[in-house]
Amino acid sequence: MVSFFFNEILLADGWAKDVRLLVVDGRISAIETSAIKQDGDAHHALAIPALGNLHSHAFQRAMAGMTEVTGPTGDSFWTWREIMYRSVDRLTPEGLRNVAAMAYAEMLEGGFGRVGEFHYVHHDADGQGYADPAVMSAAIVQAAQDTGIGLTHLPVFYAHSGFGGQAPSHGQRRFLHDIDGFVRLMDGAREYLRCLPDAILGLAPHSLRAVTPEQLAALEQLAGGAPIHIHIAEQVKEVEDCVAWSGQRPVAWLLDHMPVDDRWCLVHATHMDADEVRGMAASGAVAGLCPITEANLGDGLFSAPEFMALGGRIGVGSDSNVRIDASEELRWLEYGQRLLRRGRNVLAGEEGRSTGQALFQASVIGGAQALGVEAGLAVGHVADMVSLDMNHPSLARKSGAAALDAWIFSAGRGGIDHVWRRGRAVVQGGRHIDRDYITARYHQAVTKLFS
Repeated sequence: MVSFFFNEILLADGWAKDVRLLVVDGRISAIETSAIKQDGDAHHALAIPALGNLHSHAFQRAMAGMTEVTGPTGDSFWTWREIMYRSVDRLTPEGLRNVAAMAYAEMLEGGFGRVGEFHYVHHDADGQGYADPAVMSAAIVQAAQDTGIGLTHLPVFYAHSGFGGQAPSHGQRRFLHDIDGFVRLMDGAREYLRCLPDAILGLAPHSLRAVTPEQLAALEQLAGGAPIHIHIAEQVKEVEDCVAWSGQRPVAWLLDHMPVDDRWCLVHATHMDADEVRGMAASGAVAGLCPITEANLGDGLFSAPEFMALGGRIGVGSDSNVRIDASEELRWLEYGQRLLRRGRNVLAGEEGRSTGQALFQASVIGGAQALGVEAGLAVGHVADMVSLDMNHPSLARKSGAAALDAWIFSAGRGGIDHVWRRGRAVVQGGRHIDRDYITARYHQAVTKLFS
């Protein structure tokens, strides 16, 4: 058993003061409010639940900052994608483990406690399968072990380069499966995940352009009750191509042809019309929003005020991992809407409500749903917690919702002190406990990738 005393903490049912929290086997066994600190309690000023990072491509951490030079024609997601394809040519299982561990350590330092790894590099550099079809998934599991982050593993099914079952390109050779091969991958990944205490196995059809309707239906059946994640409507070209293929926009097609419900996370969903916004909100699916990556790629802005006003559920993810910071994802979720609408506190939801707390609590709930775990800090839930450094200038003399606002809109990741995963401190003083070792292995990995 581990015991904590917090002057203030955001529990699943709201803020509480003078709280003793007991953790047994990684889960919260008791919560005492208006309590008195006891000998042996780890004492911290203010704590919040760790956020779920619902969308990550860990291998892309290695190429962060490498795509910021203009090309001969207009740069876009599609030109960025060609660079991304080339960056995986020399990626090995060991290299993936070390790059992913760097990303996961930074996620923990940035306030995330669990990651949804949307994992699609499965095969060797020539496109041939490894003898162990799940060896690259094993590398992801090892990176989670190395860092202590919670893992919802989402192996990606990828078969085509465009709508209507178009033949894949050479750059996609490491991603590809048929259904039978994908089942073998899932079986292998399931075995590797057994070593992690609370791992979740879901799956991810990459996008409507990468699967046929028949394959998507088979994947939905294969998932059962597990999380299902899919990229959708990220780019205007994708919407135009989907309309040309099917006569419908992507989200509309998905809602009409699949039993979309609370198992689903629709990643990006950037370009929707009003009917799609209403339909997606009513489905119970989570919108997986990645504001830093969406800005970096020039994707566009999600219809967040309309979607949230209809009760739509949201969560945030670090996607390309060009920058990893939970507070910054939330800040840019709000700031994008401010720039678009030329107003302030757009996503607070009602008069007098803290924008930071509204965004944070919505993302805790939506992120947990998308990752297949319980939301927030309550008895029986996993003890994934973050303490804020109340000595940070931006947090001085703040409490409750005001502290959340100050963290999200001012202090950022520099305002994080400790992070606990299953009640074990994995970040202390803002640094991962194994950062030096993880960083050294990361440098070795990128040297091999790009030398």
